[in-house]
Amino acid sequence: MLKVAIIGLGTVSKVHSQAILETHNGKLVAVCDSDEEKKEDYPGIPFYTDVAVMLAAEELDVVHICLPHHLHYPITKICAESGVHILQEKPLAMDYHEGLLTAELAKNVPGKIGICFQNRYNSTFQELLRRLKAEDHGAIKAIKGLVAWNRTEDYYTDKPWRGKWATAGGGTIINQAIHTLDLMQLLGGELQTCKASLSNLTDYAMEVEDTAVANFTFENDVRGFYMSTNAYATNASVEIEVVTEKCTYMIKNNQLFVIDENGDFESLARDQQRADTKSYYGPSHGIIIQRFYNAIEHDTADYVSVEEALPSMLMIDAMKESTRLDKTIQMVDLIKESKIGMY
Repeated sequence: MLKVAIIGLGTVSKVHSQAILETHNGKLVAVCDSDEEKKEDYPGIPFYTDVAVMLAAEELDVVHICLPHHLHYPITKICAESGVHILQEKPLAMDYHEGLLTAELAKNVPGKIGICFQNRYNSTFQELLRRLKAEDHGAIKAIKGLVAWNRTEDYYTDKPWRGKWATAGGGTIINQAIHTLDLMQLLGGELQTCKASLSNLTDYAMEVEDTAVANFTFENDVRGFYMSTNAYATNASVEIEVVTEKCTYMIKNNQLFVIDENGDFESLARDQQRADTKSYYGPSHGIIIQRFYNAIEHDTADYVSVEEALPSMLMIDAMKESTRLDKTIQMVDLIKESKIGMY
């Protein structure tokens, strides 16, 4: 049985703790947070306020990092260098350069570092990948990703780190819609260019954007359109659309549809829903956590690695830079700039 700890006991940590409980080979043996009041949420489990103290006191196999974004890399580094395996909540890092530092770290430590992009394992997306590989649909021509959600001003004032560039690294692009960016790049392949605009439709007292629109180009001239906002009235269904030469696939309302040349819809798959978690988290935290534990036990690479998570950070950096310069960004140039001083 793998001995597991959670570092950072905010909202998403409860999803992790429930998923750990449901695994067949993991046991939560310690938790860590700077707020001692969080101890009440985990009765009977050893509670720590210092990561180093916990690592020294407990014989851990795995830690889950569920911290504010600016703490991901430094705490991951401490844990990785202690020899434990790490499952880190998204985002991978604050930016692409820090993501590269994490990738270099992952190559030089004994443990595995996995990134929690659980929506890759949703039934709808898995079936979409299967059909794109197996069906005679012709080449992919375009990909669309839409996220229209609601976040009140309290969301940012209750946890001020969420509204600051220095601690969050962005707003909707890195906190809410990064999963959609991740799925788009999995479908589109290697990134080529980005033209984007980040803005604010709300009047909240915060630094980061609440709305983003972008055009991406991927390999083989696949065109991508992306939009996300936290300024909608509610949390609408996330939408992913893939246009091929012969049909269109759409994920909406937790279902995968295919639309033929006549405009007829057919439902192909549906995501399982959990009543004990927020719907927009998706149903697949348990799947990705179980896969990571299995990869540890059997020493496989069947998990989302740091390298696999890097493209989402590149997309985020490209949107920021495109907005700053008001021009199209060539990904190859951004990659070269990010690697300066790395090796």
